[in-house]
Amino acid sequence: MTTRSTRSPRRRTVVALAVVLAVFAGFIVRLVDIQVVNADAHVADSLDNALAGGQVLHGTRGAIVDENGQTLAGSILEYDCQLDPLLISQIEDDIAEGTSKADPWSEVSPKIAEITGQAPDEVRAIVADALAENPGSRYAVLRNGVNTEQYRALVDLRTPYIACVAHPARAYPDGAVAGNLVGFIGTDGDALEGLEKSYDSCLRATDGALAYQKGKDGVVIPGTRREQPAVDGGTLKLTIDRDLQWYLQQLIGEEVTDRRAESGGIFVVEIETGKIRAAAEYPAIDPNQPTALEGVRGSRIFEATFEPGSTFKALTAATVVDAGGQTPASTVVASSKEYFANGARAIDSFQHPAFTYTLTGVLVDSSNAGISKFSEKVAPSTRYEYFQKFGIGSGSAVDFPGEETGLLHPLDQWDPQTTYNTGFGQGLTTTVPELAGAYVAIANDGLRMPLSLVESCTAADGTVTAPELPEPTRVLKESTSVQMRKMLENVFVQSTFANMVEIPGYRIAGKTGTGEKPDLVNGGYKRGVYFTTMVGFAPAEDPKYLVIVTLDEPKTVTSSAANGPTFQKAMTQVLKTYRVMPSTSAPELLPKFG
Repeated sequence: MTTRSTRSPRRRTVVALAVVLAVFAGFIVRLVDIQVVNADAHVADSLDNALAGGQVLHGTRGAIVDENGQTLAGSILEYDCQLDPLLISQIEDDIAEGTSKADPWSEVSPKIAEITGQAPDEVRAIVADALAENPGSRYAVLRNGVNTEQYRALVDLRTPYIACVAHPARAYPDGAVAGNLVGFIGTDGDALEGLEKSYDSCLRATDGALAYQKGKDGVVIPGTRREQPAVDGGTLKLTIDRDLQWYLQQLIGEEVTDRRAESGGIFVVEIETGKIRAAAEYPAIDPNQPTALEGVRGSRIFEATFEPGSTFKALTAATVVDAGGQTPASTVVASSKEYFANGARAIDSFQHPAFTYTLTGVLVDSSNAGISKFSEKVAPSTRYEYFQKFGIGSGSAVDFPGEETGLLHPLDQWDPQTTYNTGFGQGLTTTVPELAGAYVAIANDGLRMPLSLVESCTAADGTVTAPELPEPTRVLKESTSVQMRKMLENVFVQSTFANMVEIPGYRIAGKTGTGEKPDLVNGGYKRGVYFTTMVGFAPAEDPKYLVIVTLDEPKTVTSSAANGPTFQKAMTQVLKTYRVMPSTSAPELLPKFG
């Protein structure tokens, strides 16, 4: 039997245990409240009390690659390195007192200078100046933008007073190769030019963040690390071929130098697809040193406009064949100077009597008078409509940053002289991409393909996005294209520069143009100053590739025929690069005169 005396201690024990359990349960509830229910609020409080730490987790900007995946622009790690002047002075004191076996600053500073490319005195001055300004200084910039090799060499010195912070940087491994297209980014990471700018949304990375809480002693509190991962940028794949681009840049650089021209370019388009395989120009910008060439930032191929000159005769010829019932054998009678009923005139570049020219002969001899007479076979409104269908004045589907469009004046602004001048490429302007698109239509069974420079953007998660392009434009009938290819082949076969453009085993077709340059000061045109163009495609019987070579104000030879050797070398390399099979048939020679 349990007595009162025995029950009392047991009851007290139970009560005490219950109290302990209640208190313990209270602690648990409070802990759950702090660590789980209201964790975010308490973290915020710790941040407000300066008990937080963190760092930016940099994402990697996406690469720009050529059609084969070769890198044109990529991201690397660079390091900003700093010194701890106070620690250096303390170690020096310890060495003097014999309490430290570290290497003295006088021996370490030359090693640092050798690694960073600075003078030993410069490195020592960094520390001395910092201590002179503040004897307790713990921070002085050694060098920013140190590469990985230099960083590792600094680490190998095993000095406690050097610290380096990594950050992503942009690198262009092939320098100026495609630099006019790729563009560059600024020191602050903002995209400034070229495809870096126009496709920044594809390439740009999203930085993440690492946050944590620290105790008063600076030690990270376990379990407080929170990471928001960075998202890398996408990979931008271009349509160009890096090796072909490199070769053509060397080629046009030599040509510009030899001809003492202001600039020059070589443009290559795959005819059946409209893909740009090269856009080489000189002078060329090196994105690693974007300010090295004053005034050179973007791409003149896309930004420059010019009067096309005689290359436009092919567009006029195609129009009168397609809409005016003319054929390669159709004829007009034209002398070297012709006057027209509306008071206009057309003058050829060489003296000759009245010839009964075929349309083919007009293109071969590049007769302004002859093509002007043929232009009368259709109404001016018809020619205007065809110029628009050819894409003149509308730019290109590339939409390159800073891309210009040609100037095709409205029909109601054509005066009597302009009505005829437009037939041979005066009184209007165009661009290299516009001219390329027009000749693609002539060569591609009358179908103008939208030009493209970007193949795709592949995001970090593997999603592939291709640019949206407009539908191809039907400009000419297929039969017209066939006749134009034959005539333009005869231009290259029968012209005075035929030997300059001949490529053994291949049939080549094309046209030259010597455009006059306007005098913006005095009006009219500059005397003896020209923009020369040669445009052609191969094989003529089954066109695969189009090449345009331009020179701005060549001085040693001012005619467009001088572009011939460079065109020949460029087209030869294109045919080799893409392994185009040689022609298996001979060209059909057409008569120049009726």
